[in-house]
Amino acid sequence: MAARKKTGPRKKARAAKKAPKKKPGRKKTASRKSTTRKKKATRKKAASATGRRKAKPSRRDSLTVKLIDDTASTVHRSINRLDKPDLEFPIRSLGNVTYSQKKGYFEIGKQRKTRTLTVNTVKSFAQTLRMMGLSKELVETTDFATKRDAYYQSKNWEEARFDDQSESDAVMDDIEAMFSMNGVSREELRFVPDEHGGAVAGNLTVIDRDRGTGRVERIDCTRFGSGAYSIPSSVEPLSFETKAKFILAIETGGVFQRLQSHRFWESSNCILVSLAGVPTRATRRFIRKLSDECKIPVYAFVDCDPYGISNIYRTLKVGSGNAAHLSQFFCVPQTRFLGVTPQDILDYDLPTHPLQEVDIKRAKDALKNDPFFKTHKPWRKALEQLLKMGVRAEQQALAKWGLNYVIDEYLPRKLSNRKAFLP
Repeated sequence: MAARKKTGPRKKARAAKKAPKKKPGRKKTASRKSTTRKKKATRKKAASATGRRKAKPSRRDSLTVKLIDDTASTVHRSINRLDKPDLEFPIRSLGNVTYSQKKGYFEIGKQRKTRTLTVNTVKSFAQTLRMMGLSKELVETTDFATKRDAYYQSKNWEEARFDDQSESDAVMDDIEAMFSMNGVSREELRFVPDEHGGAVAGNLTVIDRDRGTGRVERIDCTRFGSGAYSIPSSVEPLSFETKAKFILAIETGGVFQRLQSHRFWESSNCILVSLAGVPTRATRRFIRKLSDECKIPVYAFVDCDPYGISNIYRTLKVGSGNAAHLSQFFCVPQTRFLGVTPQDILDYDLPTHPLQEVDIKRAKDALKNDPFFKTHKPWRKALEQLLKMGVRAEQQALAKWGLNYVIDEYLPRKLSNRKAFLP
């Protein structure tokens, strides 16, 4: 045993001399660092793929989260005091709307409805709080949800789940209205519409940022060939560069396509935006943001009928009664009405269609109840003229005089006398 003790260290020493010298732990440390980097890269990639990465919140995001927390805390304190908690929402109707020419858009009035927690309201109250919780989570993770997404998310809420999407839509609208009183929009609550925006063509560069990589993208709206740039559901991250003189908002896709294909935007140095009927929130917000930031006017070109005037144009310019709490974000008060006007029907001898009962009712309701039309005398006169004539005319009725008459004659003539546009 003693011999083995003496020879053991000598053998180890000889083996150490033959072996190459290495810095202790170098390979192991490098391997560990490599593994750590791979894990971090995998986590980052996964977070990017799902869109739920943690990011530094913006000032607006912090405000939104604070408002949600404050509302939930108020409910919690009421419960602790053994009081019945309640939530207050503005009443969304034309009867609770005011219109100021100075501000230029509809404002929600002071009428409110209260949702108190009772045996009969326990489900809807719980659904409201769960929807607020979903909003907070979306803001904190820089994610978003459509109305349809939110409906299916509720299927995890047990007894608070929604049985039909109309229920979840109504609760989302209530939450949006409640927080709009503090200047927060639905998009800031991270609920986005399912619908896409309109189409854009002309002398405009849209500056966007790739959500995944953060890379800045410059989108030239003159380089879409026979197509056009499609407005995204959320336009807040966008900025613009343009030397255009005005924005032309067009009701019908057919007229937009004709003006785009003949490059009317080039000859008139403008930006064309297709409204595709009543403009979506994204389309209205895009036009408002573009007009405000680039200091250029907006002209609306829609059909001459009560729907085109009192729904499409009025909604674009001042908002609607049901969504008056959003008008400060989504209307475009600087818009003027280029045409088609009732007087254009006479001046251009346009083909017409008789007004239907629904048209007549819509025009009379606008004259009697709508604050916008009651305020503007030129509009009252125009609607009364339309009712007296008993007819309506479409934009494309101008094709009676030639397919490109709208480009060669109508629009140049109108644009040369902008003071005559209706308010």
